[in-house]
Parts: sequence; C-alpha cells; structure tokens
Amino acid sequence: MKLFKRILIANRGEIALRIIRACHEMGIETVAVYSTSDKQAQHVKLATHAICIGEGPSHKSYMNAARVLSAAEIAGVDAIHPGYGFLSENAEFATMCENSGFHFIGPKASTIMDMGNKISAREIMKAHDLLPVPGSDGAIQNLEQLDQWANKIGYPLIIKAASCGGGRGMRIVRNQSELHHAFEDARLEAEKTSKDPSCYLEKYIEEPRHIELQVLADHDSNVVICGERDCSIQRRYQKIIEEAPGLDIDPKQLQDLKEKAALACKKIGYFGAGTLEFLYDGDQFYFIEMNTRLQVEHPVTECTTGIDLVCWQIKIASGFRLNISQDDISTNGHAIECRILAEDPHTGIPSPGKITQLILPGGPGVRVDTHIYPQFIISHEYDPMIAKIIVHGTNRQHAISRMLGALKELTIEGISTNRDTLISILRQDWFKNQNIHTHSLSNNMEKLKYEITS
Repeated sequence: MKLFKRILIANRGEIALRIIRACHEMGIETVAVYSTSDKQAQHVKLATHAICIGEGPSHKSYMNAARVLSAAEIAGVDAIHPGYGFLSENAEFATMCENSGFHFIGPKASTIMDMGNKISAREIMKAHDLLPVPGSDGAIQNLEQLDQWANKIGYPLIIKAASCGGGRGMRIVRNQSELHHAFEDARLEAEKTSKDPSCYLEKYIEEPRHIELQVLADHDSNVVICGERDCSIQRRYQKIIEEAPGLDIDPKQLQDLKEKAALACKKIGYFGAGTLEFLYDGDQFYFIEMNTRLQVEHPVTECTTGIDLVCWQIKIASGFRLNISQDDISTNGHAIECRILAEDPHTGIPSPGKITQLILPGGPGVRVDTHIYPQFIISHEYDPMIAKIIVHGTNRQHAISRMLGALKELTIEGISTNRDTLISILRQDWFKNQNIHTHSLSNNMEKLKYEITS
C-alpha cells in the first residue's frame, strides 16, 4: 500500500495549512488553490504548487467545483482534501471528484448525502439505536401537519431546516401563536441557504450540553471512537470554546454511547474521519447530526489522545487499515480550544482589515493554528475565524490557567478580535465550576460585555 503522491487542498486559511503540514510530514506533495484575495496567503506560499482559481468571493473560487477540479487536472493530483466548510460536505462534489479520477478524502458521496440531510440522518441513526431528540417523523408538509406535530411534541419546540448548518433555518417556538410565522421564516431561510426548504420539528431542550464523538473508520469496517468533546460554549449556534474530554458525564452512559456509535458507523459503511453530535441533558444523550468531515475543534482530540486525525484521514483514503483499536485509545489530561474571531467584541460584527502587529503565544502545551501574519489583510469575503489557540494541561484547571496565559500573550492590532471576551468567559465562576450548557454564553452576555468595557 502506498500513500498518495500529490494532494490538492480545496480550502484556505488555517485548515489548508494544517493539511499541507500533515502532507509534507508524510512526504506528499501539495497543491494549494487560492482566490485573488488570497494571493499573499500562507497556504499559497507553503504548498509545493499553487493555482489561482478565481476572484475573492467564494462562489467564484473555493465553492466553484468546476474550477477546483480543473486545477486538480492541471496539477495531476491523486486526491483532493476538502478540509471543512466550502465543498467538504457536498455530495455532488465528492461524486465529481471520483468521476474525474481523483480520490475524495472523505466518505462515500451517498453517505455524505444521507448524513447531510438531518431528517434522513435522524432516521438512520434511530434505526441503529442512537436516539434522536423527540420530534416529527420526516419533513412537515403543511400547516395542518405542523399543528398536529406541535401539539404532540409540546412546547417549547424548535423548527429545524433539514439541509442547513450553522443555526440557519432554526427557530425556537414557545407557544402556538408563534408557530406558523416561525415555520414560514425557517422555510424561507432554508430555501435561500440550501435550496431545500424542508423543515422538521424537535422538542426544545432548555439547557443541554453539546457533546460530540470523534470517529475514525477504515474501508474494512474497523471503527474507533477517539474520545469525546464538549462544545457547549456557543453563540448563535456557533461554537466558541471546545474542550476534551467531556465534562461531568456518567462513565457508563458514555461507554454505552461510544459502543452504539461505533456499531452504527460500521453498519452504515462509514470510512474516514467524522463526528457524531449529541445533546446531553444529564439523563439522556440525543443524536442531532453527523458531520462527515474534519471538525474545526479536532486539535483538542489530537492533544488528549495523541492521534493525528489529518494524517489518518489521508492514510485511510489511500487504502491503509487502522492499526489502532478501541483499547489503544486513552485520554491524557485536558485540552481547550478558543476560536479567535476578527470581530467587534461588543456587537459581533466582522472586523476586516490589515494586521499591523501580531504576537502569538507559545510555551509548553500551547498550540496555535493560524494563517495570519503581520501586514496580512483580513478579507470581508470569508469566515471571521483567524486563529485557534489550543492548550493541553494535566487537568481542566491547569488547562484554563494555561489558556488564560496564552490569550494574554496574544496581541493582534489593526483589527478588533474577541480575545477579551474569551478571557472573560474563562474567568467566570459558572465556567470554572463546569456549570455550562449551550445557552450559558447568551445568558451571561450582558455581564461579559460590561466586564470587557470595564
């Protein structure tokens, strides 16, 4: 069995750099694609080869499958790594890659399609003993059906778009008077975002934790769960801080969940890296979705398990078998990741511009995944995440202290960032005492804003 000789990275920013470094470590040549806005980006400079694929807006470059495939053809690559975001969960793109003679570094297109639709994913995982949040059977077809299911589920409930991510097409409904308007709103947003207006209903769980399991699986149905992560610190359904391992979870419940998750992935023929996401209310895990790609927060799993997830993605796609078993996987210490966003800390509005000064943190147990450098221009055309600070400590208290030190070292001038917000969160008693859930941040936002201003 041989590794790929040359891989095209269909992405940008810190994840493109992460993949390039993994490839170079394995002796694999890399091809970067870039937009005109990213001409001076680090991933362009560090790749073995680089090809411009269009103008700055992502639909004219990174989201343009035809241009990505043309670049792959010109460069003569063996495989395409999509990273996350952009085309990473696009089943049509995965099919196009395979039809064009390129290995898509991810699962089968049919798996991406099944798991990318939250309704089908719920039904598939339910059939394999992973209980979804109580909700409607399939998409809601009309207002009469909407009323029937709402009465059956009870309030509060949440309307979810079948094919959207990132909180799009989601509406919380607390009483019947809000239901019809919220449903039409969600359908319109879903249609605009994903061209699929299908929506379904779920029971709204007030204060759950967001727990996810990291999966690795090869083509021979060998599946391992590489630990769990707690991603409960969120703002508008976007994760801000992630941790590994999970916090205050019953060990027997967690073990049972991992066994069921591994079996489910084996039965659906999953291969590659992936993440199963759950809501946890202290008594029950509820399946909510599966991401068929690498996650932004994968470094905390790498820190606590010692497993290089990106290298294993590439090895599995090359045809290698996993040489690690579930018994080989153990958790060492505690890791925390903070996402550094180019935004106004008070309003959350993106803050593009030129970085005039940059000092990155370092020292034992500190990892920085970033693509920025002094004089680099942060474009308004892309996601505002500009760095990830990851720390690894002997325990959670140690990791929090180490992260506070790292964030205080971090200096970024010329743009606004959420650094001070992250510092304030880490200092909160509710965070330090593990009294967290998916609404902890929104419930305490006014206090955090006051502390930042003071």
